[in-house]
This record gives sequence, structure tokens and C-alpha cells, in this order.
Amino acid sequence: MAEPRPPFPVKYFIAVLFKDKADLIVACKQTEEIWGKIDIQGDDHLFDVTDYYHKEMGQPIYRRLIAFEKLYDPILLVTMKLRCNELELELSFKKGKRVVNLDAGYLDHNKVLLASAKEAGQKIYLDKGIYADLAGRYKAGKYQSFEWSFPDFKDGRYDKELCAFRKRYMEQMKLWRKNNPA
Repeated sequence: MAEPRPPFPVKYFIAVLFKDKADLIVACKQTEEIWGKIDIQGDDHLFDVTDYYHKEMGQPIYRRLIAFEKLYDPILLVTMKLRCNELELELSFKKGKRVVNLDAGYLDHNKVLLASAKEAGQKIYLDKGIYADLAGRYKAGKYQSFEWSFPDFKDGRYDKELCAFRKRYMEQMKLWRKNNPA
């Protein structure tokens, strides 16, 4: 029988949707105040897979992935998603509408998980109305999507960022294991 053990830490990231770069900069500063230094920022990718956000945010909309330097316990996903929702509201206060959408997630050496407040068949309920959505698994040198993965995660536009996050995570875990021998 396997003995239960605490999970390994994971690398958290946020997928930020934005129209104006000034709002992105403010959102990044706010997230750093909460979760610590951002160690990797991806490119700005056109978010063109749905018009769902156009009425509220305008267009064109972009998505940038940002990853945090500090590794955290995977259970933080619920707290992080709820705090991202609060932060969206705080940042929209002056303009009366959301100016950013903040999707929390994490990766480890073999998977990418996104937090969601929406139920679906593949999602696992965690706590406080938040679900874990398995968005990809690492195989053959990249994170590969599933049939249910979001279209922009499916089409490969974030592969470079996710692989950079993973590379940094693997370096961090090597040091973590050295400092936390089993």
C-alpha cells in the first residue's frame, strides 16, 4: 500500500487577457504583490478564438502568460483563482467593466492545469466553486492538448512559453529536491 505524501510544489502562472497594455502592466504589478516576482513572461498573442469578451473588453484582445518565480503547493489553485476574480473586479472599478481577465493555472513536469469556475465533464471539483481543468500533458517535448482544451491552448500558440515555464520549473525542482531530500 502506498503511503500518502505531500505533493511536490508546482509552477503557477496566469493567462492574462487584455486590450490595453497599460492594464496588463497594472495587473502584472498587482499579481506580483500577491504571489511574488514574475520570472517569465510570454509574448502577447492575439486572442481570436472567441468573441465572448469583445462586448466587455473591446477588441483586439491579447493573451500573455506570466509565471511566478516561487513554487507553491498545488492546493493553492482554488485560492489563486478566487483572488484572480477579485483582482479583475478591483481593476475594473474605475472603468465599470473588466479590463483584464485572469486565468490561474499551474504546471509541473507532466501536466498543465487551469482553474475554472465552470463545471464540465472533464473538470474535477476542488472547493469553493472552483474546478481543476486538465489542459495538457507533457509528451514528446511539449505540452499536448486534449479534445476539451481551450482552442488557443490547442493550436500551439503558447508552446514556447509553456516549455520555458517547464524548463525553469525543472531547474527549480532540482534545487528543491537537493534542499528537501526524501
